[in-house]
Amino acid sequence: MPKEKPKVNIGEVIKSYRADRGLSQGDIERRTGLLRCYLSRVENGHTVPSLETLAKIAEAMEISLADFFPGSDTAGDRETRKMLGELSEEEIRFLADIKKYSTTLSDDDKKLVLAMIRKMATILPPPSRANIKPPAQAARRAEY
Repeated sequence: MPKEKPKVNIGEVIKSYRADRGLSQGDIERRTGLLRCYLSRVENGHTVPSLETLAKIAEAMEISLADFFPGSDTAGDRETRKMLGELSEEEIRFLADIKKYSTTLSDDDKKLVLAMIRKMATILPPPSRANIKPPAQAARRAEY
C-alpha cells in the first residue's frame, strides 16, 4: 500500500509560527538545544521531526503541539476564538504585542507586568471611546 503524502508541510508551519512570534532559529536553538542547521533543514522540508522534537519546538514557541496540525480544533481553541471575537482589532493588536515581547520574560517578570497592568487599570479608568483625551492621559501616566 503506497504511503499518502502528508497534507501539512510541518516545516512551513514551524517557520510561520516562529516568524509570527519574532523568534529566530537561534532563539529556538537556545530554548530547545536543537541545532540551528537542523531547524533550517526542518523548515525547508529536508527533514521531518519526530513528535518529541515537535513538542520541544512547540514548547519553545509557547504553543500547543496541536497548533502544528490543521483541523485539530479543541475546546480551548473554540473558547479562544469566541473571546477574540469580542475584542476590537486594536485590543487584539495590543495583546499580540504583549505576547510577542513577553516570550523572553521569566515567570516572575510576567507576574510583575500583570500586577502593574492590574494596578494601572484600577488607578486609571479606561477612557470612553467617544471622549478620548490623549494629552491628559499621558500626563497622568507620567506621574507613575
